Amino acid sequence: MADEENHFLKIEDVSTAFKIQGKYYPAVSDVSLDIHNDEIVAIVGESGCGKSTLATTIMGLHDPAETKIGGKIEFEGQDLLTLNEDQMNKIRGAKIGMIFQDPLSALNPLKRIGDQIQEGLDYHTKMTEAEKKARVLELVNQVGIPHPERVIRQFPHELSGGMRQRVVIAIAIACKPDLMIADEPTTALDVTIQAQILDLLKDIQKENHAGIILITHDLGVVAETADEVAVMYAGQVVEKGSAKQIFDNPLHPYTRSLLRSMPQKDSENDDLYVIEGSVPSLQKMPQDGCKFAPRIPWVPASEHEAHPTMHEVEPGHRVRCTCYKNFKFQDEA
Repeated sequence: MADEENHFLKIEDVSTAFKIQGKYYPAVSDVSLDIHNDEIVAIVGESGCGKSTLATTIMGLHDPAETKIGGKIEFEGQDLLTLNEDQMNKIRGAKIGMIFQDPLSALNPLKRIGDQIQEGLDYHTKMTEAEKKARVLELVNQVGIPHPERVIRQFPHELSGGMRQRVVIAIAIACKPDLMIADEPTTALDVTIQAQILDLLKDIQKENHAGIILITHDLGVVAETADEVAVMYAGQVVEKGSAKQIFDNPLHPYTRSLLRSMPQKDSENDDLYVIEGSVPSLQKMPQDGCKFAPRIPWVPASEHEAHPTMHEVEPGHRVRCTCYKNFKFQDEA
């Protein structure tokens, strides 16, 4: 496989700032990531860290009058940030599919399920009506929805949350895209449905040789599915590496805090670790220095860089800021 095919999505120094009362505030700052075919890259972090903003930036779903976007998003040799709306429409759905976080708001309440799945085929393919109908039934089957003939005639409100999520996945994969962006695809689903949805994503990835960006705050999901992991905090990637590197050797204080706040099976202590403070709002986001510093106040300022950069600690494993070097939790210090 040619190298450029393999690195088929390259995100370089991407920043997205939103206009609030006439001033721009960055929600995503200088994010760089590579996505390969046949690979699941998880982007993790608390709510408000910029994960979904990065996804919608890739998809070109921001109003240019209200946002300022910088950097490069190179997809199969084209910089998506230079394309107009018509050019992006040819890519969305056909080449890049997106599974949205809330299936109820992603689906049109007034249209039947079959018609909604068929929309992408109408727009992007030259299939006959009979071929499109057959493909819709095939997709409904593929995502594990029983009684496809009945379901395609139903409306979104007639389906359960898990079924609606499967419909959203069917829409995203209808044209066999090369890249899929799954934004919190298992949120609000019970554990058994979650596992089925994740298995489904892995099956689709293998079948289509797609690259998948999996956006989640659930580290259990990441451990189970991801090949590569990028940890985001306050709009920046603070650590990235293979899933093994991130789970076996987490280094950034934020990554370590996230992992420590997960329930541990073998722990004798029932108390969960709570990260001090919260992700700052856009207007209150610190623009200089280590953005995680206010949440680890026991770490002296001298441990942080004035302008934190990514440091390679082992091949493929990078960490932002020098504060990781001597970091200890308060109860370890």
